[in-house]
Amino acid sequence: MKTMNRRRFLKQVAAAAALTTIGPVAARAAERNQRPNILFAIADDWSWPHAGSYGATGVKTPNFDRVAAEGVLFNNAFTAAPQCSPNRAATLTGRHIWQIEEAGTHASIFPSKYTVFPDLLERAGYHIGYTNKGWGPGDWKRGGWDRNPAGPAYNHKVLDDVPYEGIKRTDYAKNFEAFIEARPDDAPFFFWYGAAEPHRSYQERSGLAAGKSLDDAEVPGFLPDTEVVRSDILDYFVEVEWFDKHLGAMLRKLEQLGELDNTIVIVTGDNGMPFPRAKANIYEFGTHVPMAIMWPQKAKGGRVTDALMSFIDIGPTILEAAGVTAPGAMTGRSFVSLLTENAAGPRDFVLTGRERHTHARYDNLGYPSRAIRTQDFLYIRNFKPDRWPAGDPEEFHDIDGSPSKSLLLENRDEYARHFDLAVGKRPEEELFAIKEDPYCLNNLAGQPEYTDVRKELSTRLMELLRQQGDPRALGQGDIFESYPRVSGMRPELGGFAERGEYNPKYQTKE
Repeated sequence: MKTMNRRRFLKQVAAAAALTTIGPVAARAAERNQRPNILFAIADDWSWPHAGSYGATGVKTPNFDRVAAEGVLFNNAFTAAPQCSPNRAATLTGRHIWQIEEAGTHASIFPSKYTVFPDLLERAGYHIGYTNKGWGPGDWKRGGWDRNPAGPAYNHKVLDDVPYEGIKRTDYAKNFEAFIEARPDDAPFFFWYGAAEPHRSYQERSGLAAGKSLDDAEVPGFLPDTEVVRSDILDYFVEVEWFDKHLGAMLRKLEQLGELDNTIVIVTGDNGMPFPRAKANIYEFGTHVPMAIMWPQKAKGGRVTDALMSFIDIGPTILEAAGVTAPGAMTGRSFVSLLTENAAGPRDFVLTGRERHTHARYDNLGYPSRAIRTQDFLYIRNFKPDRWPAGDPEEFHDIDGSPSKSLLLENRDEYARHFDLAVGKRPEEELFAIKEDPYCLNNLAGQPEYTDVRKELSTRLMELLRQQGDPRALGQGDIFESYPRVSGMRPELGGFAERGEYNPKYQTKE
């Protein structure tokens, strides 16, 4: 035993001497080994509170729940936009959608002049990559990139079969293993796990086929409580569970490698559930998403926080944890101290916004809105209240096709209240008391007793937007209408419908 102890001691001395004698290369390698790995798992269209840790019983998320139990569960995480590609661009750049030009509009172009945090990690020695959906939909090549802004793609591993139609065959977990196998020995890693689920389409009644009961569905107040809607929600739950299953395989792989303790695991969704008045809306069920973060080596587990967190904060947080300086252009704020020291969150409000979603209106126009969310209130400014928020009648294309949407369109008289909530025109200002009205059903903006709150939040929102250079707040908002849409167009809506082209009627730059 004494001999073994002496050998171990001599090895330690030799290792320490090597760091001081062979120079900075070895020292940098040792430093890289101490930096945390990062696994960023982002589902496509997943609303808060649909996870077991939040008390949901109809959907089973044991792996999200594990991350929450061994880390920090966030009760108030908000996307920058209620649509995937603008929110993902905001996440990557640490900037609001009104600060990143075309990238702030759905299915457009991502200008390469905007720095993204995965590139900064790579320059600092991180091995980076993603599977399935990084930034998108959109044209990153036209923006000047030579790869997706999320990093190199790992998509070659596919499944022979999936349990239900609508679930993608990409084997996310196996692609993660391929990414790990490609890692240089001394490099920490950043991996973006971008599932396709629970984005539509779904196999109808897959939830029931999986053994769920209609009683398991949790119907938000802005949808009618019917068998059709309940079954649709169960189908959505099935795809949330598929995302969670692959997350579990990745966690187990990290355990097998002995790397989980030094890995920051961030699990969340990119926007709300694909149902009327949720996704593509800046109400709660469009921007409020699940989030849990674990970092066993540095963050004490078993904590729940009500701190407000914006997705523009994710990049600065990851960079600080990795020892990389965040660019001054990033608007987001790091919350590393919340994770490691149980400190208070860095903000008392979050800002969200949206521009064009799909091609849903004459001339390819969007529905521009901005919002400020505090602990108690959600205030929304709709800049074009004359437009239809869900797209022009009668198709309302800003709502994803679904049994729930069809139910409303085909029974609009029977479900008049829900139909109007989903597609009806909205006033310029909306105000909701979130704790009493989480479904955003009762607009308080016109009630005298809330005048002071409305004025305060309106003033604060517009001041912040002006400070951040938002064209909508500076009288130059038409620029957003000019940005090209590179996904499908609908000429039948009338007006400008040229795929991939700038609308010259609104264009103010070449």
